[in-house]
Amino acid sequence: MSAISRDDVSHLAKLARIEIPENELDHYAQQLGAILEAVDQIASAPTEGVAAMSHPVPMTNVFRADVPAESLTAPEALAGAPAVEDDRFRVPRILDEE
Repeated sequence: MSAISRDDVSHLAKLARIEIPENELDHYAQQLGAILEAVDQIASAPTEGVAAMSHPVPMTNVFRADVPAESLTAPEALAGAPAVEDDRFRVPRILDEE
């Protein structure tokens, strides 16, 4: 027998605001029960002496050297802009001023 009942599925569906037809409640109860059994099986795995990790393989960040370099001048940056106004990028208004 599943650890999840029809009433449990109905209650969870109501909380999640999911409409589940009455004739499918047993089906979902069985599936949710199988999921919980799988989670219990994983939770009962022997983990003593196993270090916690976020990735299954070692990860290292790769950064380039932070070296100062020449940057664009204002006219160079604005040269590719579709619209310019007062030496600035002109963009469409998104908020109305009141």
